[in-house]
Amino acid sequence: MSTGLPNTWPRLLADIGGTNARFALETAPGVLEDIIVLPCASHPTLEAAMRSYLAEVDTRAVAHAAIGIANPVTGDWVQMTNHHWAFSIEATRQALELTSLIVINDFTALALSLPHLPRNELVQVGGGEAISGSPLALIGPGTGLGVSALMPYPGGVMPLAGEGGHVSFAPFDEREAAIWRYARDRHGHVSAERLLSGPGLVLIYHALAALAGEPEQDLSAADITERGLAGSCPRCRETLDAFCAMLGTAAANLALTLGARGGVYLGGGIVPRLIDYFKTSPFRPRFEDKGRFSAYLAGIPVFVINSRYPALIGASAALAAHLEH
Repeated sequence: MSTGLPNTWPRLLADIGGTNARFALETAPGVLEDIIVLPCASHPTLEAAMRSYLAEVDTRAVAHAAIGIANPVTGDWVQMTNHHWAFSIEATRQALELTSLIVINDFTALALSLPHLPRNELVQVGGGEAISGSPLALIGPGTGLGVSALMPYPGGVMPLAGEGGHVSFAPFDEREAAIWRYARDRHGHVSAERLLSGPGLVLIYHALAALAGEPEQDLSAADITERGLAGSCPRCRETLDAFCAMLGTAAANLALTLGARGGVYLGGGIVPRLIDYFKTSPFRPRFEDKGRFSAYLAGIPVFVINSRYPALIGASAALAAHLEH
């Protein structure tokens, strides 16, 4: 059995999204092994998923664990926004006989990973050199829309734990205003996440089809992406263009709000799958289209995170800091 001391290995790390749960064992500082992705829908609870993973890797000698989860973490009780899992952090710790269990927002974990990501796992899309000592902004569409940042201070850096994906969507032009009206009529409040996510791709497609007077086909986000990239469906390509332009506006708004001259990082599961198209998509022109502050934004580099499990690295950093103190 584990002694429970802070230097006890292995440590259990997890990155829990609305669709998949990614698990790993950290067997030494920065060494991740036995990385396994489990569908959230295949397990009734987070505890069940954790037990399933530990059984699969044939270990129960774990004393310390850290979880990044796609949800606000404001206390002991966690109710996921884009999945049905709900749990008490303390009850889960006790049930799994852990000495410590920390749970943080998944994009807070991802923000903590940014200084540790190798350069060859980042794809730069425009801009100049990052300004050392400046804030780093983070935004990423996937099942939902995650937003965070890494803010410097004299003693180091501090990740932001916010819910910026749920700010109100801001249309840029008349076409986007029409898409916003379409979404508002069906959902009421239109957050940025409502459109900048996998389900948002489908909603944009339906809005554009309706505006053009076309019948709506029952296409998934994957269908729209595949047809749009292949050029086999002009409406799907228009959907991708609209999506990337909207993301450009949202990323620029975040960069201006934070003064993120250290760079804007794009995470989530969608953009890395579009990378060749994304480089020449409407994203960067829209990112820089800010009137008097266009030149300010033109210098800010944008990096697409092309790393397979970056949030696990951030969870590791969070757990190390927790145990150190």
